Amino acid sequence: MVSKKSRSEIRVKKHMKIRNRFSGTPECPRLAVFRSNNHMYAQVIDDTVGKTLVSASTLQKDVKANLEKTNNVEAAAYLGKVIAERALEKGVKDVVFDRGGFVYHGKIKALADAAREAGLNF
Repeated sequence: MVSKKSRSEIRVKKHMKIRNRFSGTPECPRLAVFRSNNHMYAQVIDDTVGKTLVSASTLQKDVKANLEKTNNVEAAAYLGKVIAERALEKGVKDVVFDRGGFVYHGKIKALADAAREAGLNF
C-alpha cells in the first residue's frame, strides 16, 4: 500500500528548502508568514542574531477589531498593510519574503501584495 505524506509534512519540507536558499540580514530581514486554519501571522526577522524586529497577527486586538473574519483574503491583505507600516516605523524598507512553504496564491499572495503597496520592497 502506498503511504501518503500529510500536507503539513510536505509544507514543512518545502519551508526547509526555502530557508536553505536565503536568510534575513540586518540590511534585508526576512518577512516570514504562517497561516493556520483560523489566523495569519507575519514577522520581520533578523536571522543573524535570531531576533524578531516586528510582528503582527490577526490575533492582536487592534488588528482583529478592524476585521470581520480572521481567515480570509481580506484579513490577509489588511495584515500585510499592518506589518508593512510597523516595519517602516522601525526603519525596515527592504525584506526577503518567506512564504513558509505555502503556495504563493490566495491569502499569501494578498498579504505580499498589500505589504508591497504599503511600501515594503521585495
